[in-house]
Order: sequence, then structure tokens, then C-alpha cells
Amino acid sequence: MPYVLIRHKVADYPKWRRAFDAHAKVRRSGGSKGGRLFRSAARPKDVFILFRWSDLRQAKKFTKSAALRKAMKAAGVRGKADVFFLQESARTTN
Repeated sequence: MPYVLIRHKVADYPKWRRAFDAHAKVRRSGGSKGGRLFRSAARPKDVFILFRWSDLRQAKKFTKSAALRKAMKAAGVRGKADVFFLQESARTTN
């Protein structure tokens, strides 16, 4: 299963989080299978999101969409997001 890792900075985390949560249905319709949110311990406005995605092509299409860029801007994302497309290669026990 492919994963998408996104890192971006936000102006106001609570505002961004509300917009992120409101966007869940759109992500699901684009193929997202859910994910996990992280914030930098040193810089809490740096947000990392690790999504599971049903299909790599759908993930790339979604992350490049004008609708997503518009939603991110409205949510207070600062600058350009770093986006990485990943394939799980192994699981570790420690």
C-alpha cells in the first residue's frame, strides 16, 4: 500500500486542524485510507501527515490538485508543502 508523507508549516494550528478535519470526506473520495498527524516537538507549527492511500496514481493526482492547494491556503498553510510518495519496505519490531 502506498503512503504519502506531507510536511508543511501552518500559521495557526487550531485553525488548520479544523480545516483539515473538515476536508476528510474529500480525501476519502480521492482514495485516502486515513493516516496519522504529527507536530514537531521543537516547532509546533511544523506539521507532518502520513497518509495511507489506495493507489499511488490517485495519491499523486490528489496532491497535485488545485482544490487541495486552495484548501491548504485557506487553512493557513505557509509556503510550499514537502510531499513524499512512499512504499513500505519492511516493518520492524523495535
